[in-house]
Amino acid sequence: MVAIAYTVAFEGVEGRLVEAQCSVAAGLPAFAIVGLPDKAVSEARERVRSAFGALSIAMPSKKITVNLSPADLPKEGSHFDLPIALSVLAALDMLPAESLASVVSLGELALDGRVAPVLGALPAAMTAAEDGRSLICPASCGAEAAWVGAVPVFAANHLRQIIDHLSERTPLQPARPGQISPPDATNNLRDVKGQERAKRAIEIAAAGRHHLLMIGPPGAGKSMLAARLPSVLPPLTPAEALETSMIHSLAGLLKEGGIPRHRPYRDPHHTASTAAIVGGGRGAKPGEISLAHHGVLFLDEFPEFSRQVLDTLRQPIETGEVVVARANAHIRYPCRFLLIAAANPCRCGHLADPERACARAPSCAGDYLGKTSGPLMDRFDLRIEVPNVGLEELDMPATGEDSADIAARILSARSRQASRFEQLAPSAGLLCNADTPPQLLEQIAKPDQDGRDLIHSAARKLGLTARGYHRILRTARTIADLADSENVRSNHIAEAISYRIPFIAGG
Repeated sequence: MVAIAYTVAFEGVEGRLVEAQCSVAAGLPAFAIVGLPDKAVSEARERVRSAFGALSIAMPSKKITVNLSPADLPKEGSHFDLPIALSVLAALDMLPAESLASVVSLGELALDGRVAPVLGALPAAMTAAEDGRSLICPASCGAEAAWVGAVPVFAANHLRQIIDHLSERTPLQPARPGQISPPDATNNLRDVKGQERAKRAIEIAAAGRHHLLMIGPPGAGKSMLAARLPSVLPPLTPAEALETSMIHSLAGLLKEGGIPRHRPYRDPHHTASTAAIVGGGRGAKPGEISLAHHGVLFLDEFPEFSRQVLDTLRQPIETGEVVVARANAHIRYPCRFLLIAAANPCRCGHLADPERACARAPSCAGDYLGKTSGPLMDRFDLRIEVPNVGLEELDMPATGEDSADIAARILSARSRQASRFEQLAPSAGLLCNADTPPQLLEQIAKPDQDGRDLIHSAARKLGLTARGYHRILRTARTIADLADSENVRSNHIAEAISYRIPFIAGG
């Protein structure tokens, strides 16, 4: 007899159903696991053997073979321990085989039989729901997995509890979803003194998910502005929260099973590798751009990132997903993020101050910002200079708008965009103006005659590419939405163009 227990293998944020097939046959005593297991899966036999010993379950002196099917799919991670143990118990007639037919399980076994937490409980619950099965997982993962809500989730601390549950001696109670994670203490945009143009650019970027590049001397407030951007972003919708949390579940970032409704904010260091930014490494884990899905990715000291890292951002920015290529698989992760980049005007940072600028000014500015390729620079809808704030402004009390007021205006603009997309392209899944395809852009951002003349003149003088032309229209559409204007007018076009004027050094 072959006993079967079900579990999942992860391909990006998607889970694939895997059968743990166990056969106990006559022969020399052995315990083999086949089906492309990695080192952690191969070591499961020792953890299972020890856990059985802790429960006074004797392994028979027979040949035990566990096949993880489909056999050509790589199996990675310690979460295969529990399904392997359950399939062995069913093959030994210590569990009713039919009790495993409607269950997906995952969990790491400790040597004393405890069930340790693992990554990926939320996407595993999604896979179980799609297949119409319940989920058994570690106790610490139950609150996270229960957010799916479509199927019962049973969470246990010990293998003994799971055996009693499947044998119907002591059924487990379904787990309940965790609390909604509160946002971290957010800073208020009102705290930033001066920098009114930069605040306006932040508002436009947040309203339409337009990528923003800030260039200015050290201490001008670029990082301060970026850190306050989350305070004006609207909360995640339920669908966005679930999609984002699935990625964070694979990365082990969900706290106590809570699902966040605030948008993620990631700010990796400029020494981060390509795998850390776009994903990859051992197990092809999600990178920073995927962890920032539906949120903000802030890259401070932008030119200090390696050229290879920066150039790998170009395609994900356009497509909203990244493909991590491996010899035996291609893993896809969503990564529709808002990119905020900050840079000094040159390596010393004091290009505009003749008394403090280095001896190579102004040529050093071109060398420094020239590290950023033209195609990547073309993908920034908004480019602004952030000058130093005068001492007079620092001594005065803050007079800018509160983040709550700006957030209300941004939420209204985003609601207007969502309603428009629902009418014109209900099946496209569009959410923000930055995602608008060119064919639809011609309908929703058609400027008046003065605006058309203005953008055509700017396109000739600035040498705009087709991408740059469309990005100006998208930005103008967002500016019009913030102004509660149904049509795009010449003043909206003019403001959008002002954010695309090349820097002297940046091009």
